[in-house]
Amino acid sequence: MTEQPLSPAAAKDEDFSFVLLVTIVATIGGFLFGFDSGVINGTVDGLKAAFHSTSIGTGFNVASMLLGCAAGAAFAGSLSDLFGRRTMMIIAAVFFIVSAWGSGVAGSSFEFIIYRALGGLAVGAASVMAPAYISEVAPAHMRGRLSSIQQVAIIAGLFMAFLSNYLIAHSAGSALSKWVFGFAAWRWMFWMELFPAGLFLILLFLIPESPRYLVAKGATEKAESVLARVAGRGKAAAKVEEIQNSLIHELRPSLGDILHSKTGLKPIVWVGIGLATFQQLVGINVIFYYGAVLWQAAGLTENDALLVNVLSGGLSIGSVILALMVIDKIGRKPMLVIGSVGMAVTLGLAAFAFSTGTLLSKGAIIEAGTVLANGTAYAERTVLANDLLDLNPQMGLLALVAANLYVMFFNFSWGPVMWVMLGEMFPNQIRGSGLAVSGFFQWISNFAITMTFPIMLAAPGIGLTGAYGFYTLCAFISIFFVLMAVRETKGLELEEMKG
Repeated sequence: MTEQPLSPAAAKDEDFSFVLLVTIVATIGGFLFGFDSGVINGTVDGLKAAFHSTSIGTGFNVASMLLGCAAGAAFAGSLSDLFGRRTMMIIAAVFFIVSAWGSGVAGSSFEFIIYRALGGLAVGAASVMAPAYISEVAPAHMRGRLSSIQQVAIIAGLFMAFLSNYLIAHSAGSALSKWVFGFAAWRWMFWMELFPAGLFLILLFLIPESPRYLVAKGATEKAESVLARVAGRGKAAAKVEEIQNSLIHELRPSLGDILHSKTGLKPIVWVGIGLATFQQLVGINVIFYYGAVLWQAAGLTENDALLVNVLSGGLSIGSVILALMVIDKIGRKPMLVIGSVGMAVTLGLAAFAFSTGTLLSKGAIIEAGTVLANGTAYAERTVLANDLLDLNPQMGLLALVAANLYVMFFNFSWGPVMWVMLGEMFPNQIRGSGLAVSGFFQWISNFAITMTFPIMLAAPGIGLTGAYGFYTLCAFISIFFVLMAVRETKGLELEEMKG
């Protein structure tokens, strides 16, 4: 059924400021999703030094959050049906606070992993609950625009984590140096999340529960009161009745709905899994989680590497906003193809630039008077504390430009469009199950890429060149996946989607 344009009287009856308030509060969950994902970027050296971790140990320290994300995303939907959308967001806010504090005070890898996994549960739940809450509260005629704020909030959270890490490290001298009250700077990077997480928790008590959940639990008067503010008094009672009718006829989704006798899963579900998996196999979270390590390996100082992260975060925000402006005009599939082609080219250029360098391993001795290709001069005999990829300035610049163009192509295409398509492409009966399975594969792929990068970086014969060569290959394959398997969903009603 097509939503009819509002009459001036009905539009006036809506409380837009209230709708905007609940949307902004809910999207703080998306902001924390981004911040929690990005804050690890500047703390990797601190974790290595504090916990004396190997490449595998470092990878698991960074990736541990993602296991919690998979569990949080998988169970948040069903738990919210029992306890409410707002209630689950309140629990997520508490987990964000505990994780931020605990990650900063952790004295061992095991303790750190426990706190990061708790944060992962919060991130996974927020990734599901925030957009679900917004879609159930916002009036239909503004739902698309308001739901889009979630994507911007996630990238803004990443950007603020990068900026916070840079400012703290710059002020302290390095992530390993002591800062305020004598605590290491990398610990403060985690503690910065306490401020938005605390604000999220407080503001959640100022917004109502989802009217759909209230109706499902029989609290029709409360639901009508909420709907009177978001949809107008004249439409509230009809909206309550509409929700009641939809609940009567609604089929509860189950994993059995997505099974297929010949292919195991229905073809549309395999396409969803492919979209979710390729989004991670192109290596975007290597930039988000390991950006500082990556650029230090290419010869930048820690301070300059963190500043590059800030630049990448700003470009990400601009690219996502551009995507949201044009997605309903040029369509989802063309944007995915553009992104895949752009990522394949830019990743290939970065891999080429890295291949021209010389890898100096951790522990290597550089004699006094040595001048590296990147221009670094050593006045005294030095033992390298970390791996170093020595690039000449021209190749270093090529790698820097290519990597940032790659970030822009990703955030214009696969970043936001994959989530949009997963929300649209499944038929109504299997939408919940299809999203759950695709989301699970997305987080597991994220874990695999995040876990393996430091291993590849340290492995002889692989390093940055091999890692980026693999991501280039995946981006190239994704072009043909989109062309052959993905169907356009632009302009189609959700009821028109076929399995």
